[in-house]
Amino acid sequence: MPRAGLTRERIVAEAAAVADEAGLEGLTLAAVAKRCGVSLPGLYKHIDGLEAVKRDIAVLAVGELTGALAAASAGLSGRAALYALTVAYRGYATTYPGRYAASVRAPAPGDEEHAESAVQAIAIIGSALRGYDLRETDLVHAVRMWRITCHGLVSLEAAAGFALAESMDTTLDRLVGALDHAFRTSSG
Repeated sequence: MPRAGLTRERIVAEAAAVADEAGLEGLTLAAVAKRCGVSLPGLYKHIDGLEAVKRDIAVLAVGELTGALAAASAGLSGRAALYALTVAYRGYATTYPGRYAASVRAPAPGDEEHAESAVQAIAIIGSALRGYDLRETDLVHAVRMWRITCHGLVSLEAAAGFALAESMDTTLDRLVGALDHAFRTSSG
């Protein structure tokens, strides 16, 4: 019989916290069970295994990140929207590193819930970039360029890959400026 108060949602929330502390690759079901105050077999009454939990963290993270991006870019366009998106993305990845690592995983074929969360995220980013008057194909490339830039930045920061004294905030501002210029002058 499932333990009272223990739900899949709580397990995913606790697993996400463990992933943020230990890294997504350091996530174990034993750690999640301990955090939930149950035995490992008791945890399996609610979940289908570690990969299923990582998938659930990915869906949770994409939803949270989408909310952060939407809030940051609401009412903005052009460079201001681009900057707000980038700062929000960087902030989420820094605050929730394990969840962020899960969020970059592509949905498995047939996983409609995960795919829908990804579609919503792309829609928010695309909406913020609409001020650039990009054709659909150019918009897809712009979203990819922005995401690649953000992921590279946060991945290198997380790995302590920037040891020089110059400000990362200045670098971020210059990255946004370069993307802004590219998107304004895109001709396909």
